[in-house]
Amino acid sequence: MTRQPIEKLVLASHNKGKLAEIAALLAPYGVSVVSAGDFGLAEPAETEDTFAGNARIKAHFAARATGLPALSDDSGIMVDALDGAPGVYTADWAETPKGRDFTMAMTRVWDEVTAKGPGAPRSAAFHSTLCLAWPDGSDQLYSGKVDGTLVWPMRGDRGFGFDPMFQPLGYDVTFAVMDPEEKHRISHRAAAFAKFVAACFG
Repeated sequence: MTRQPIEKLVLASHNKGKLAEIAALLAPYGVSVVSAGDFGLAEPAETEDTFAGNARIKAHFAARATGLPALSDDSGIMVDALDGAPGVYTADWAETPKGRDFTMAMTRVWDEVTAKGPGAPRSAAFHSTLCLAWPDGSDQLYSGKVDGTLVWPMRGDRGFGFDPMFQPLGYDVTFAVMDPEEKHRISHRAAAFAKFVAACFG
């Protein structure tokens, strides 16, 4: 359990898709969510090679800068045929001089999987690690994942990131086709959030 009620927290991200998703997940608990961008915070360098390590960097940076509890999410897609890549480097695969291009990143993933041959698995999993950091330097971690299959061509215009090529197990549509409320219910981030909510609001 956290040591004090959480009424307002900073989401340590500049990703508008994550902000909308996390704000929706926290709305039932009366928590006001503001983004790091609202405070004009820079994005700290993510120098760790694990989701937990990078989540800690972002959350502690925001908590120290604002004096508020900060929540970060480090997430990515791990593709079995690519030995877990892009993993923690999921966003890096989308970087271009003009910003992030996830269509380019998804095309790269599909091309590299296809190059492995027809027998290469199409299985993948989205992973999410949340870090709740406090201004005093303490933190808690919560992790979740969802297994699925890569599909091509890309399908849907909802969601963000690699959602258009990821079809969760048990479904016949991608995250980008799925109704956002359904995605929020079953996603890797939702699994991590269930643990966060149980610890903080249970």
